[in-house]
Amino acid sequence: MKLWNKGVEVNREIERFTVGRDREMDLHLAQFDVLGTIAHIRMLESIRLLAGDELEALERELCGIYRKIRKGDFRIEEGVEDIHSQIELMLTRQLGDTGKKVHSGRSRNDQVLLDIKLYLRHEIEEMTGSVERLFNCLLEQSERYSDALMPGYTHLQAAMPSSFGLWFGAYAESLIDDLRLMYAAWQVANQNPLGSAAGYGSSFPLNRYMTTRLLGFDDLNYNVVYAQMGRGKTEKIMSFAMASLAATLARFSMDACLYLCQNFGFISLPENLTTGSSIMPHKKNPDVFELIRAKCNKIQALPTDITIVLNNLPSGYFRDMQILKEMLFPICNELKDCLSMTTFMAEKIEVNRHILDDERYRYLFSVETLNQLVLEGVPFRDAYKQVGEKINSGQYIPPSVHDLKYTHEGSIGNLCTNEIRAKMQSTLNGFSFDKLKKTLDELVHNENI
Repeated sequence: MKLWNKGVEVNREIERFTVGRDREMDLHLAQFDVLGTIAHIRMLESIRLLAGDELEALERELCGIYRKIRKGDFRIEEGVEDIHSQIELMLTRQLGDTGKKVHSGRSRNDQVLLDIKLYLRHEIEEMTGSVERLFNCLLEQSERYSDALMPGYTHLQAAMPSSFGLWFGAYAESLIDDLRLMYAAWQVANQNPLGSAAGYGSSFPLNRYMTTRLLGFDDLNYNVVYAQMGRGKTEKIMSFAMASLAATLARFSMDACLYLCQNFGFISLPENLTTGSSIMPHKKNPDVFELIRAKCNKIQALPTDITIVLNNLPSGYFRDMQILKEMLFPICNELKDCLSMTTFMAEKIEVNRHILDDERYRYLFSVETLNQLVLEGVPFRDAYKQVGEKINSGQYIPPSVHDLKYTHEGSIGNLCTNEIRAKMQSTLNGFSFDKLKKTLDELVHNENI
């Protein structure tokens, strides 16, 4: 079945090539196509393009389809082009001509635009929940190891004292900025494109404010041409947010791989979280962190991939945009998996509390010696020179690690984890997940059905 079929049989090769992976990818959109259709037909009934009994019958069937989708019992049949065609076919089988009325006032263009925005809102909610769990894990580890010192590096050279409290906390705070980008993607996705039809509106007196309210959108894309131009732009903005989050995970994973190696020996993992070698019996490989690193590096290419597909397209719809689903949808699942596994691994990390006992790290404390001279009245440049000369002559004696005096905000002695928690909560408060869930639940749990 094809919604655009006018009685001409399309060449099989043309059909195979143009449909592509839509049947597979559209399963991600199935529940959202139903939600959008319910909102659309309620609006159609309000402007008298559907009768009350027709609306009731359609809603009953659509809610049944929705339940099947949620149970995993739904499929797109062979020969049916996409999710939109499948649902309309099911309605027509059950309700005859009434099922054919659901498409009045809309096009597959604004239908898929709507489905993708609803899908992305859902994905953002799931990713945000996963980010929050990882954030909490990292801050708990930061507080657990707040007094465990480690070397800080610049240029991969031992530089100054750091701590595992700082290390874990740094990645926790990084996640906040990643979520701020995700919130920008949320704001773009949370605008209703339905009613833009094929990109030029409709002569029916559509009530776009009504569908906006029913679907829990904060606002709508007013200009119908721009609503269509949002196809691809929304996905690209989402991809930038995902890439930022992936960059944080990749960097954390790289640190973990480095610190787990014997030359560092900063951290350890339970043996059952590592893998072995087929030839070297002593190996305990951090394969999970290596795969997270690789997958997240791949995810960081997504904005470029989407940009290349969209480059030089004029306004209006083009079939090029179909490929974006194949790029974006699997990556959403992959990133969520990486978030889950990073949390699982991070909470099992144990740290070495005696790293700085090693003589190789004695020069980490040169700045402490320099600062003490400054406190005694020696000009900074003179103090710098004095300490440098002692190091070069082999006469430098480092202070005790117990004499470290870091008190300013965000330093070894003042991690500011409470302030970081408050910053994260403020960011999370910007999302309206609870309100949205209540709105969508009301849409599919009509007491009259």
